[in-house]
Amino acid sequence: MSIFGLLIFSIAQLGYGGLVREFGINKHLSWITSMIIQTLLLYTLAMLGYLKIGLSAVVITGCVIEAVRIILAFFHKGKIKLEGMHYFDFWMLSIGLILAHTLFHSTLLHYDNYSHWAIIVKYLLYQGHLPIASDSIISFTSYPPATALFITQFVKWVGFNDGTMLLGQFMLIWASFYAIFSVLRDRTRALNAFILCFMISITNVFNIAIRMNNLLVDFVLPVVTAAAIAGIYTYRKKFKTACFLAIIFSAELLLIKNSGTMYVVMIGCYLWYTLMKNAKGILLKRCSISTIMTAISMTLGYLPFYWWDQHVKATFSAVSKHQISTQAYKSQLSSEGSTVIIKIGHKFLHQILSLNSLSTKGVILINVGLIVAWLITRIFLDKKNNLFATLIALDLSFIAYYISVFAMYIVSMPYAEAIQLDGSERYLSSMVILNLLLGSMSLVVAMDKAYYEQNISKRSLRSFSSIITKNMYQISALVLMIFSIIMMFSEINGIEYNDTLGKELLPVQLEKMAPQITKMNKTKILLVDPHPVDVGDYYTGYVGRYYFFSTKVIGQENFTMSQQQFKTTLNAYQYVVIPEWHRTFTVMTEKVYHQHLKTGIFKVTKNKLIRVKNIKPTN
Repeated sequence: MSIFGLLIFSIAQLGYGGLVREFGINKHLSWITSMIIQTLLLYTLAMLGYLKIGLSAVVITGCVIEAVRIILAFFHKGKIKLEGMHYFDFWMLSIGLILAHTLFHSTLLHYDNYSHWAIIVKYLLYQGHLPIASDSIISFTSYPPATALFITQFVKWVGFNDGTMLLGQFMLIWASFYAIFSVLRDRTRALNAFILCFMISITNVFNIAIRMNNLLVDFVLPVVTAAAIAGIYTYRKKFKTACFLAIIFSAELLLIKNSGTMYVVMIGCYLWYTLMKNAKGILLKRCSISTIMTAISMTLGYLPFYWWDQHVKATFSAVSKHQISTQAYKSQLSSEGSTVIIKIGHKFLHQILSLNSLSTKGVILINVGLIVAWLITRIFLDKKNNLFATLIALDLSFIAYYISVFAMYIVSMPYAEAIQLDGSERYLSSMVILNLLLGSMSLVVAMDKAYYEQNISKRSLRSFSSIITKNMYQISALVLMIFSIIMMFSEINGIEYNDTLGKELLPVQLEKMAPQITKMNKTKILLVDPHPVDVGDYYTGYVGRYYFFSTKVIGQENFTMSQQQFKTTLNAYQYVVIPEWHRTFTVMTEKVYHQHLKTGIFKVTKNKLIRVKNIKPTN
């Protein structure tokens, strides 16, 4: 990692963060807001063909902004806003640093990193432009590039490797988590803050399928959405700011992944509700203002994605997996009869109704938790709150999301994957994560309104109705702090354990053999893998294509063939890479070439395999 590059990037973040704070965004929302603004700037430049320039220009602009702010402050023409630290600030900072250290030393292992999320970052960095039709190394051409652009900007300055890519994504996640603290009216109340800290730690339980040491966006989508809704709530009295946040967060979510549509709909609904509730005048006037402002905001938020959609249609003739295409949906539905749809539907219902399902347990947890909280505050404390209404809204979002996921399996997934509900737990858990955060935000707001002393300026260590409630408050805050730390360290240990288990997997094996190739090429490489499952599901091929940056990498496990067939097979390649001993391949090389080979990189010649240290890429 380049320390100088990290310093420059950090100064740029201070510059953009300080700039948005000058426009009224609080410090908790400023980090994710500024990151989204940078991403949208990068996206615009990339779409115009200036990505290579943009990766440097956006960061340099941030540094210039910060320099101007410091100069103005020095001459008393401006003021750098400094705010006090609270309990949750120390929690977020300390846990964030430890988690960042762990991620930096992690290796990408998950299949989807190599099928798209890691290779698109490598492509953007070293090619300097968005994918084009002639570059077949990117398979999922319809996937929007938002997170990849921000990560690419980060690794451009600090260096490219697995750890720095994970750090780039982690900044988006952690900044989004920090934004939810903006809903706190009184940030000195430790109990409220540690409820949010505890819920942040709980989200890792429902992210267990992929964890944070992967570049998949199924965790990014819900946490960014939670930050957006926290921002709209925070600025519910400032309509222009709320609409601005809705616009840029909606644009970001749609540009993260096509499935971000459902999250944007939730933002739109909440924006309309917030405007409707806080607008002045008769019902008709409030309804009109809310509807018009929401429609304009959502339209503006949709325009960047519309630009992307038109770009994909103009650049690529083939429809890629998960691409939004009415024609492809009609074709898929016409090929699948009602029997197939019923079969998939039956399996989907069994999945979501099973108590063994982690996402279903999450739905139950949210419902039970909010009902208990509502009963306590409404009946025992005799305080009105919106917890029950929030629960109804969250359950409706679950229903709508489940329907959309089922529709995805029907219209955009091959039958072989749909019937297995491929990735279903990952998709469903995303909504559980979002609603856990939304439910916890609603809970702390309701708790604040139920406190004995409502005037924040008068709150102190004596602001309790009795010594008993004070002791309960302090013990609860301490317990939540302890358990939130334990849960986060459990996640950190889980990531480290996965890294330990992955030391014998293909990505780690290739790292030990040779440095990555960063110049895109068409070198023909045979990647020998003794694991038939990895070869069969194309994991071997995807890892090889990523590592050697070539579209001509083929993974193969079966070498049970004649000597002539074996020689003909190898002669079709320029290099053979053997990360792990393959018994059959070793036997065949002894018979054909009279060489005893176990592992290594070999250049293919007519009569023998020559061991080399590196592969020289060719076009």
